[in-house]
Amino acid sequence: MNELAADGNGEGLRVCIVVAQWNAFVTHKLLDGARSGLGERGVRAEDITVAWVPGSFEVPAATRWAAGSGKFDAVIAIGTVIKGETDHYEHIAGQAAAGIMETSQTTGVPVAFGVLTCDTAEQALDRAGGAQGNKGDEAAEAAIQMARLRERLA
Repeated sequence: MNELAADGNGEGLRVCIVVAQWNAFVTHKLLDGARSGLGERGVRAEDITVAWVPGSFEVPAATRWAAGSGKFDAVIAIGTVIKGETDHYEHIAGQAAAGIMETSQTTGVPVAFGVLTCDTAEQALDRAGGAQGNKGDEAAEAAIQMARLRERLA
């Protein structure tokens, strides 16, 4: 039996981080976590590109453009959708998740999901460097592991 263990070595990888500007008080912290996580795992700062989009609804389109460019080994999607009093939350969160997954499946380039979907701003901050860690860092780790797995399976 062959088994491929997780490989978290990011040396030599090129990564694009797509970040939503909406809820910037959270997404900037997620971006900091992703950048830090990539650097700690060996990705050089000059091999990281940050692409800003207006909101989480626009994240899938930009991840598709980045993944399809041939310039990146992995893409990280960062956004924050906080539940409000309308059903807007469900539409945005669902479409962002579906679009990001489709990008990864269609292009073959790993796209790590770092879009928070929370009931409150406090919950979002807890996941952006607070009590629950930083999901940006977790997305960086996932992006690296998936990029390495893709190399090994190719």
